[in-house]
Amino acid sequence: MHRLVELSRFVVALPAIGSIIGAIVLMIIGILEIGRAVVTLFDTSLPLKETVVTILTAVDTLLLATVLLVIGYGLYELFVDSSVRLPAWLEIRSLDDLKAKLIGVVVAVIAVVFLGYLVDPKDANDVMLIGLGAGAVVVGLAAFTFAAKKDGPKSQRDVTNI
Repeated sequence: MHRLVELSRFVVALPAIGSIIGAIVLMIIGILEIGRAVVTLFDTSLPLKETVVTILTAVDTLLLATVLLVIGYGLYELFVDSSVRLPAWLEIRSLDDLKAKLIGVVVAVIAVVFLGYLVDPKDANDVMLIGLGAGAVVVGLAAFTFAAKKDGPKSQRDVTNI
């Protein structure tokens, strides 16, 4: 039974690899969107604002791809093989590390989405409400990160004392 439980961690390889494949697909889509925007900019007389919004949307797609990549690498490193060679900034040793990396990327995605609304405002009230909502989410994530860091070392000490 013990061996079965040990081997069950390899089941996480499937979502990790699926996440990495999804990231690669989204990266290709994002790069194609940017390419199309550049070609459209030179090929037609579209306003620059529309091209900027298109490129920001593509950057949003690339950031979502980054989220999937971080999730895939993190799950694989945490559950399957911790000896995977990754850059130091991407090394994930705990679920808290993975959460912190994801929160950073999510904040970047929120900023890009809000910038898209800011560049192409349709209604000032909508932009304000979206900004307030985005700000509230970022503040909530910051508070969560602060609380997790505050509790983190204390929890580690408790575990080592057991």
